[in-house]
Amino acid sequence: MNRISCAAAAALALGAVTFAPAVQATELSIATGGTGGVYFPYGGGMAEVINRHVEGFTASAEVTGASVENVNLIATFESDMALALSDTIYAAFNGTGPFEGAPVEELRTMIAIYPNAVQIVTLADSGITGLQDLRGQRVSVGAPGSGTEVSAQTILAANGITYDDFDPQRLNFNETADALRDGTIVAGFWSVGPPTSSIMNLAATRAIRVIALTDEEIENSIAAEPTFAPYTLRAGTYEGMTDPVPSISTPNMVVVHAEMDEDLVYQITRAIFENVEELIAIHPAANDTVPEFTVAASPIPLHPGSIRYLEEIGLEIPDSLRP
Repeated sequence: MNRISCAAAAALALGAVTFAPAVQATELSIATGGTGGVYFPYGGGMAEVINRHVEGFTASAEVTGASVENVNLIATFESDMALALSDTIYAAFNGTGPFEGAPVEELRTMIAIYPNAVQIVTLADSGITGLQDLRGQRVSVGAPGSGTEVSAQTILAANGITYDDFDPQRLNFNETADALRDGTIVAGFWSVGPPTSSIMNLAATRAIRVIALTDEEIENSIAAEPTFAPYTLRAGTYEGMTDPVPSISTPNMVVVHAEMDEDLVYQITRAIFENVEELIAIHPAANDTVPEFTVAASPIPLHPGSIRYLEEIGLEIPDSLRP
């Protein structure tokens, strides 16, 4: 819970005239994603850092449907911190896409953590070699309410493909890997920090191909979603992947509610950046968890507690990132 309880938030929503803030909870919830992605182990690592280095507080990582669900969990005070993709955060803050007409203006970035790479995976012998080959096929676009599905829809639509052109399946990362292994789908989307365990496990039992996006497909995707950036998966990221694979990336953020206590956000931000080696030991994606990335990548205003730490270490915060 944040320092405003769910009951108190409901009272505010019902128009209560007076409000006394609840006692700040010492047990903090981190909304992550499915167990087959990076969010869950990364969130678990964050929880360990908080437990070790933020006095008086404990934290735990919660399995969720990822980005879209996580944003809603922050808005309703059901989670204290949440991992989410920047395109989902931007859409929520501005009331577009899956948040059309219902902006979540109380979102604030605490830190940016690493870039998510869109990874479109098929079996090596499937005959699928490019994005356009997905037409008429059975394809996983990610779990319902996930940032993976948001990214998949954007990339496909930007390149002339709609859900009417194929048979979309809404599966989480582990389900997508299992379905590829079993032959019940021919391809699946992941938007996650590479390498991710579900693809690694699939590649250990089946020969896979990671589908490259063309320069034109990348340009079309960025034109449709400005929070996208070009990204090349390194050769050897997965077993049997002998060549680099051009794709798209989206930064990942940890978001909190605007009402979260400023000093608590400051303490957590400082603890993460000053003990990032503990996160790197859990997942290599944390190599990108540096203060400069937060300032460069956040698509919405930063929380005042984060600004306090970033300014303390000498970074300049642009006006666009101030609440």
